[in-house]
Amino acid sequence: MMGTLVKRSDKVAFYGVKNGENVTYKRMRGFTDMSISKNPKEYTRKYIDEQFEQSDVVGFSPSISFTFDSFLDDDVQNDILNISENELLGQEAVREIIIVDLKRQKDEGFYAVKRTFSVIVESEGNSDEAYQMSGTFKVKGEKEFGTATSGDDWESLTFTKDADKI
Repeated sequence: MMGTLVKRSDKVAFYGVKNGENVTYKRMRGFTDMSISKNPKEYTRKYIDEQFEQSDVVGFSPSISFTFDSFLDDDVQNDILNISENELLGQEAVREIIIVDLKRQKDEGFYAVKRTFSVIVESEGNSDEAYQMSGTFKVKGEKEFGTATSGDDWESLTFTKDADKI
């Protein structure tokens, strides 16, 4: 017998919205697609004394493809729209995303992974029914593991990084 099915809605994403020097992690609502690709980097070679190739994974370059239906007054979507409309470059288009697993309780909160991404908007207006934007979040830094807590029914969160293990 199989175990309990993991639902997509149990993995909730939060986006770091900048307000001056402060960052508030807000729930990413209205997204119709948010698929993670691991994009492994491989080292492949064939030795002359063997009949086959060998491959090793030597790194990863994760990305998250996204599509969302545009809603007025959504801080996350407005930030992404601002990056697109103003064609922001470099660090101006870098944001943090935290993915929380609401089925993995940890301490007083839930298991969470935070990572920095470049926000790359690729298209707008993809649908007749709703105005959509789509693009890719491309990795810009290492993963940080921690605990997420929320005092507003998961509209925003606080992230506490795990203590580094020595």
